[in-house]
Amino acid sequence: MANAFLERSFRLHENGTSVGREVRGGSVTFLAMAYIIFVQPAVLSGQMLGVDTGLDFGAVMTATCLAAALATGLMALLARYPIAQAPGMGENFFFVLSVVPAAAELGYTQPGFVALGAVFVAGVAFLLLSLLGLRAMLVEAIPASMKNAIAVGIGLLIAVIGLQNATLIKIDHTLSMNVDFGSPDLGVFFFGLLATGVLLVRRTPGAIAWGIGLTTGLAVLLKVTLGSGAMSPAVADSLLAKRFELADAVFSSPPSLAPTLMQMDVMAALSASMLPFVVIFLVMDVFDTMGTIVAVGERAGFMKDNHLPRTRQAMLSDAIGTTAGACMGTSTVTSFIESAAGVEEGARTGLAGLVTAVLFLAALFVSPLVGMVASYPPITAPALVVVGSLMVGSTVKIEWTDPGESLPAFLTIVGIPLTYSIADGLALGIVSYPVFKLASGRGREVHWLLHVLAALLVPYYVFIRSQAG
Repeated sequence: MANAFLERSFRLHENGTSVGREVRGGSVTFLAMAYIIFVQPAVLSGQMLGVDTGLDFGAVMTATCLAAALATGLMALLARYPIAQAPGMGENFFFVLSVVPAAAELGYTQPGFVALGAVFVAGVAFLLLSLLGLRAMLVEAIPASMKNAIAVGIGLLIAVIGLQNATLIKIDHTLSMNVDFGSPDLGVFFFGLLATGVLLVRRTPGAIAWGIGLTTGLAVLLKVTLGSGAMSPAVADSLLAKRFELADAVFSSPPSLAPTLMQMDVMAALSASMLPFVVIFLVMDVFDTMGTIVAVGERAGFMKDNHLPRTRQAMLSDAIGTTAGACMGTSTVTSFIESAAGVEEGARTGLAGLVTAVLFLAALFVSPLVGMVASYPPITAPALVVVGSLMVGSTVKIEWTDPGESLPAFLTIVGIPLTYSIADGLALGIVSYPVFKLASGRGREVHWLLHVLAALLVPYYVFIRSQAG
């Protein structure tokens, strides 16, 4: 009975999937992005960056889980896509390092609440644009070569994040490789990469999920054995010793939402001094969400003749999530590139999204277990690298013999990982595409909306983004 209901609701057979695959895929997506449950409150409360935002850690954690569950659930039910959503990493750092200090300089005594007000106003703007269909129209305006380039660029970004989480590469003022191969962090990563890769090439069902499970087991074993005696310098300096925390319980009570619930200062956010930050939140979310749903949609085979069905519903879900999230006490909600991990595990419908949403709610009650995995990035790093390698396969669909198509695609591909931003990398491609097409005398091949957007992005970056940081 239950399987029949799920079949009717999500058309599992039609999409070439099953309940088991959707559960695995949704679980893998959750595990790959579970770090946000603890990173988000650490950032927004100011603990991670040494900034006094006035936001309570526990309240932000609860708001993060609730906003992620709401937005992901809406994506699953309205758009029927296995794309998870949660407060975005780029947006939360912008929230703390740019918006909060600006509000403090203007004399506001609760700068964190002013920043939440800016997120709320941006969320309302997202909602209006989504209801009018403008955001969906923008996705349709992007040409096929650019859609494939977005998928490749995000694949590279996912791989970079994975390698960085594994501690194999370091990103400071330069990009360098960690040659301390005596570190247990690298040992855990390479074991996980090897295990996941072997399972993948042998077509083992649930390869990525099994890889995460095996890697977690090794990490726990190393934590117990290496931490029981004197540590070598390599072990003492590792994330295994400094950050990996074994769960000391299974269940816990969710922190109270009261300190941040409905505390956003909307009137302050609407002041002339704060409106540029609202615009930046708006642009960042539009591009992040658009880039992610295009990339994941391309990889999962959702694209039909360069058209992504139910784009409007997909955009609507993150708009509602952002607005509700600001009311609860967290920053801009966007689609997560880690959803690609679940897609590679077989997720093809909104059922996987519902699984992810439920796990976000469950995380409020089993946070010690989730925190154990999330506290040690090398556990999920192999999955991100594997997913990144698979997404780069979309390069074969780009028209490399046509410079009018290949140059903007290339700028997008290198721009996304090198700027460490989906929005900024995508902007490079969107601005350059109409320029090269016009130069070749083929300007009519470009959707009118892309011309308009390119014309708006240039003054946005010059006069707004550069001034606001």
